[in-house]
Amino acid sequence: MPLKSLLITGGAGFVGSALALRFREAYPECRIFALDNLKRRGSELNLPRLREAGVEFVHGDIRNKEDFDALPAVEAVIEASAEPSVLAGLTSAPDYLINTNLAGTVNCLNYARQHNAAFVFLSTSRIYPINQIDKIRTVEAETRFEVSAEQPIAGISPRGLAEDFPLEGYRSLYGATKLCSEYLIQEYHHFYNMRTVINRCGVLTGPWQMGKVDQGVVVLWVARHLWQQPLGYFGFGGTGKQVRDILHVDDLFDLVQYQLEHLDQVNGQTLNVGGGRAISVSLQELTAICQRVTGHTVPISSQVENRQADIQLYLTDNSRVTNLTGWTPKRSAEQIVTDVYHWLRDNEAQLKPILG
Repeated sequence: MPLKSLLITGGAGFVGSALALRFREAYPECRIFALDNLKRRGSELNLPRLREAGVEFVHGDIRNKEDFDALPAVEAVIEASAEPSVLAGLTSAPDYLINTNLAGTVNCLNYARQHNAAFVFLSTSRIYPINQIDKIRTVEAETRFEVSAEQPIAGISPRGLAEDFPLEGYRSLYGATKLCSEYLIQEYHHFYNMRTVINRCGVLTGPWQMGKVDQGVVVLWVARHLWQQPLGYFGFGGTGKQVRDILHVDDLFDLVQYQLEHLDQVNGQTLNVGGGRAISVSLQELTAICQRVTGHTVPISSQVENRQADIQLYLTDNSRVTNLTGWTPKRSAEQIVTDVYHWLRDNEAQLKPILG
């Protein structure tokens, strides 16, 4: 059955707007609502794109239960709204973070339950504790840190972190709010018989992401190379060997579309979703790709000391989601950088004041 109605929260943000536009292409007859409070700078640039595609924008805030009352019933909810910064609440009061990422998710769940809608939650790899990630044994290769074959804890292999990685410890207030939301979703799934799936996403990226140091580093790196502005390697020896896997937002769409079309198969699941070892980069390797794609080399400073809440390495072990659905990410790191570069160049006048 083709999807007839869909609500995407955070629908004017990077991930939400990308999913809304892709679902519009895939289901031309589907009524798609994008709910957003437009707090994040640059999200207003997505409004003309949504309007032209026929996505119905609703200016509202998931923290306000009343903002859901004006919405009609839908068949599915994609919860893509969040205060996404790992540093949120560490350098300022945590109220907005907790009210959005936890209380807001409860409002989304209650709306979905009221209308018997399927619920897809975009969680984060940041639910895994920093103190446990710090125990991962690594070896230093020429351009990156690699995961050692022998490990002192469960849930980690050279493929990356699996869903059974230990959860005891601290993870950032951002990660804590998302993990609390996961636990509530599991309760709603069991006691209210809601159809749910939780995707623990690694680093999501692609065009139309308003990148910052603490969230959207790939876009930031490409932008700095394009506009020939300086960068820095911070922490872990200051050599830029820290590693993340990265996932093109179009690869995420491919998975979420499959999940909504095969709900019985994924119902109740919690899945790690990321680029995996094959689509991962160190900062040093990302720099090399940016140099190739942009033709520019920029000065890069070095600072040995680690920054608060930073981690040396994160790779997603996609084994569970691949075995369950057959999904694997297709878009390489080089393609991701190239897509971002063309978007930046084509929209330079709009974007430079925000990203420059």
